[in-house]
Amino acid sequence: MSTPSNPNPKNLTTRQILITWLPLVASWLLMSIELPTINAIVARLPDAEVNLAAYGGIVFPIALTIEAPVIMLLAASTALSRDWRSYQRLKKITLWMGGVLSLVHLLVAVTPIYDFIVNVILQVPEAIVEPGRAGLLFLTPWTFAIAYRRFQQGTMIRFGNSRMVGETTAVRLVTDVIVLAIGFSLGSIPGASLAAITQALGVTFEATYAGLRIRKIRGLIKDAPPAKTPLTFKRFIAFYIPLALTSSLWLLWMPVISGTVSRMPNPIESLAIWSVVTGLIFMFRTPGVAYNEAVVALLEEPCAYPILRKFARNAALITLGVAAVFVISPLSRWWFDIIANLPPDRAETARITLAIAILISIFSVYIHFYQGIIVQQEKTRPVAEATFVFLLTLTAVMISGVLVGSIKGVYVASAGYTLAHLTQGLWLMIRSRKQRKILAVCD
Repeated sequence: MSTPSNPNPKNLTTRQILITWLPLVASWLLMSIELPTINAIVARLPDAEVNLAAYGGIVFPIALTIEAPVIMLLAASTALSRDWRSYQRLKKITLWMGGVLSLVHLLVAVTPIYDFIVNVILQVPEAIVEPGRAGLLFLTPWTFAIAYRRFQQGTMIRFGNSRMVGETTAVRLVTDVIVLAIGFSLGSIPGASLAAITQALGVTFEATYAGLRIRKIRGLIKDAPPAKTPLTFKRFIAFYIPLALTSSLWLLWMPVISGTVSRMPNPIESLAIWSVVTGLIFMFRTPGVAYNEAVVALLEEPCAYPILRKFARNAALITLGVAAVFVISPLSRWWFDIIANLPPDRAETARITLAIAILISIFSVYIHFYQGIIVQQEKTRPVAEATFVFLLTLTAVMISGVLVGSIKGVYVASAGYTLAHLTQGLWLMIRSRKQRKILAVCD
């Protein structure tokens, strides 16, 4: 597939879906390995529990919340980078967004705003405040690099080169491994700071490589026929604001969980375990997350909807099966005992936490299937609505956990996160019904 349009229309096949989807799954899986790898190294450094809690409970939630408005640039670029003019306009917007949000990140890290967030809003344990501050400062390049590489990756997908996305992610992972190896050998860098330095350098090298790699398909972009509807700033705003709101609302789940778990029994233990488990949950979500861009890119093909729907069902069942085997078998025990280096009692808690969240694997596929349909049609408001439903569900469960006060916070977090995925998917299913009925008609 060079572009979604085809002068000799043929019905979409499973093979075409696999060619587009599998490189994206590989890329997301590589990214999902990043956090467990970092946690495994941090767990072997001094003050492991404090640093795991600082990074998972402060640094990552704040950084992702600031980054949230640029997350959907991948979907936006996939949908809108149809010609050279659109590509250039999106590039300028990306650079401005990334620059402004990186400045916001820096201001939070070095001003009293940080103290207000962690002490007043999140009310995290005192022991993790300063390790979190240092980690957040080291992570400053994160947002700009993420914005730039997601924009370029969306264009790669748009022009049928999703394999390049996997290449950029591989560069990121290799960088991570090198930085972690150096940091671990030195042994003097606090775990939360080492984690932040690793991710900051990883995404910076990834973004740089993406910018270089896109040159290979620059000719394809320039030769693409002009879009029927030119991409104006007004059109971009109408398309992107609901998506930016979506990612901003969705990523609030991290500070919501950090703030409420900090008010439940044994907060440092729960935050540390949650930091480890979320990496695995992300791995189980990756096939679904990758399906979003595949649907956006392929839905224009003739008779695409029926085969994309069938593929979603099969992918969801296979993903659930793989996740179940991991949780039930000794693999999960080996992971938490050996790789994550958790003490036996913490490892058992982590296994139960992961088991509670197992259905996220199937929910994720359908969430991104329905979301891809909505985004491809440029009707993005329902995506924001579904995210609000997600956040409302999660908040209700977490507040209930605080009020009960006797359940481990990490269990409440896992249950709330899972239920929130369910309600999000149901809302997207309802809101995409009209579009799905139209797409189901295949001549």
